[in-house]
Amino acid sequence: MKGLRQYITLVDFLGKALGNRYEVVLHDLTVPEKSIIAIANGNISGRRVGGPITDLLLKILKKGKKEHTVFIANYKGRTGNKVCRSSSYFIYNELKKIIGVLCINVDITPLIDFKKVIDDEVFFVNYDNKKSLKDDIMENLEGSVDDLIKNMIASRFEEYAHMSVRMSFDDRLNLVSNLYNDGFFLLRGSVSALAEKLDVSEPTLYRYLNRAKHRMDNKL
Repeated sequence: MKGLRQYITLVDFLGKALGNRYEVVLHDLTVPEKSIIAIANGNISGRRVGGPITDLLLKILKKGKKEHTVFIANYKGRTGNKVCRSSSYFIYNELKKIIGVLCINVDITPLIDFKKVIDDEVFFVNYDNKKSLKDDIMENLEGSVDDLIKNMIASRFEEYAHMSVRMSFDDRLNLVSNLYNDGFFLLRGSVSALAEKLDVSEPTLYRYLNRAKHRMDNKL
């Protein structure tokens, strides 16, 4: 314990500086059964001074000089129902033997719970725990039918935004066909709105629409 005394005040400092979600523990590995010689925010794990070494530290201690580890950062720790993000800094003596470990365990259980809520809201999760949100499906939630009509037209017109010349007959027919497939013409006022956008009369637009329907019927 002699070489570890200087770290005891560091435990108190880190506990206060990091906050009460961070448990800071100093282990004296020369006495595995009661290795904890200092602890801050021990309420996270329920441990106290005089508590024993952990299973991970036992494994590392068992390796001894075979693996000179300086630190291990950001691994999972568990205590009861809590999950921690844990990191351990190893303290060596002049013979390069591990004599102590300074550990920091941050309780991330609230963050995991919050992430689950977010994931459940954003993604539909199937029984394989895989995200089944379909990238090819998009639903726009509009406030009025007029907005819906305008945005459906604008969305299809984006396909022709690169054109520097007036839309050809085929371009217009394709546009009407795509909107027909979109269910656009099920909306009252859709024909007049599209006719105005294309700068054609409504009877002309109905001719486009009849051709589009005939084209689609022939594909069936």
